Amino acid sequence: MTEANVRAAEVARATYGKLIAMLASRTGDIMAAEDALSEAFLAALKTWPTRGIPDKPEAWLLTVAKNRRTDQTRKDARLVITDEVPEMAEAPVLEETTLDERLKLLFVCAHPAIDPGIRTPLMLQTVLGLEAEQIAKAFLVSPKAMAQRLVRAKRKIKAAGVPFSIPDAHTYPERMGSVLEAVYGAYAVDWLEGAGDLSHEAFFLATTLADLAPDNAEALGLLALIGFIEARRDARLQDGVLVPVPEQDTDLWDDALTDRAARWLGQASALQQPGRFQLEAAIQSVHAARAVTGRTDWRALSQLYMGLTAMHPTIGAAVSGAAVIAEDAGPGEGLAMLDKISFADLGAFQPYHAVRAHCLAGVGRHAEAAEAYDKAISLATDAPSRRWLEQKRAALRKNFS
Repeated sequence: MTEANVRAAEVARATYGKLIAMLASRTGDIMAAEDALSEAFLAALKTWPTRGIPDKPEAWLLTVAKNRRTDQTRKDARLVITDEVPEMAEAPVLEETTLDERLKLLFVCAHPAIDPGIRTPLMLQTVLGLEAEQIAKAFLVSPKAMAQRLVRAKRKIKAAGVPFSIPDAHTYPERMGSVLEAVYGAYAVDWLEGAGDLSHEAFFLATTLADLAPDNAEALGLLALIGFIEARRDARLQDGVLVPVPEQDTDLWDDALTDRAARWLGQASALQQPGRFQLEAAIQSVHAARAVTGRTDWRALSQLYMGLTAMHPTIGAAVSGAAVIAEDAGPGEGLAMLDKISFADLGAFQPYHAVRAHCLAGVGRHAEAAEAYDKAISLATDAPSRRWLEQKRAALRKNFS
């Protein structure tokens, strides 16, 4: 790839959501904004290698996208259109409203007119730039089905005339939940193997949302949750292999960020509005305490997971809770907990098979454990997790062959 190609890809990753938000805010037509921006990126790939990379690539792309959208309007009116792109000197300075526009689009996607089940995927795509295939994997549905649902939601926004505006503070609670889900989803998708642009953007948006709604305990809870996880960034991988949190070198953790996350969690708890993200942050705070105590308090974790599964039952929380029970009460109890999980998509959930393999090995059912590791490896979607699972399987076979 040429330098221009690489730069275009970098800008696409870092600014997609910002530009879509700015393009769609006046018309309410998200799909038209996406089409225009796609054409702008194609124009960049065509012209940047010969003209040079503009000093302000975001502004250049915004200008071209706006021109393309205007051209499409003229075409619809049977007018002649041009194929011109702006000279480097013509690119305007981006307005300082970028952040506000992205927040508006987040809240648009969380509007009551939009099906609650598609709000988070819609934000992940339009504001944070994830592909339908990536989102489909996270929600355990087919890419085709996810793409169709996203298109219907975008059409609904345009047809319903959903206003692009940040809602009044008293309406935050009804929309904030979906917005927080999307921000956390974006962070999780990029966290392990991504380039870092998306996870850093999600951390920034979480900080902004907490500033926007300082009395919203869940906004503070999400900020604390991401803060605890982000503090472990340098310890999460070793030679490209996943390192589980209880095995990470605590000397590699960012103590200052951990302390800030603890303060954010304390501020959230003081509001006395219990919620899912606060519980998840509390779980991470228990892991963080190992840097001081030298041990993991599995009993505290098991109690927190019980509360989390009662308040916000998800397949991830159920499986993680079983893993913690296995450490606290023994692998047999962990297996018993796994057998009680009744989510429909359990068989396609990679962590379920990984935890099951660990528990089976712990009770001496080694052949079954190897089969469970094989299944987990086949379902792994990121290289670090796959390598870790392969190491666990190899160790099992070596010790019990």
